Amino acid sequence: MEFEGYVFPDDLKYEQNHFWARTEGDLVVTGATEFIAKQAGEITFVDLPEENVGLTQGKPYGSIESGKWVGRIYAVVSGEVAEVNQALEDEPEKINEAPYGDGWICKIRPSNLDADLAALMSPDESFNKFIMGEIEKVEAQKK
Repeated sequence: MEFEGYVFPDDLKYEQNHFWARTEGDLVVTGATEFIAKQAGEITFVDLPEENVGLTQGKPYGSIESGKWVGRIYAVVSGEVAEVNQALEDEPEKINEAPYGDGWICKIRPSNLDADLAALMSPDESFNKFIMGEIEKVEAQKK
């Protein structure tokens, strides 16, 4: 789905801080949405979590930085970090270039997958309203 110039793949789930989740086998791959990538500008640094660290859904565990912005990375599901995208250490701009592909941040071994996924948003009409509200906030800040 494309909304106001931002792409949100239909096969992903989203949380309110603009991070996405994709189930792959027994892991959940997560990353930043295109909304974050565009709002941040060129990403210059990503503070990645350590493997085997426990995460709690909705809680921050790292950060993303650009020349004009620093933002926290939030856990889309609770569980343990199974793998981090080490390529982001040398090429953090991958989040800008391919936020839903090579720019993924980490893979989580979820502890309560069904409940956590149920708490996330799917790209539907209510998600569209949420995103429109977020875009309106950004536009108001520019004025």
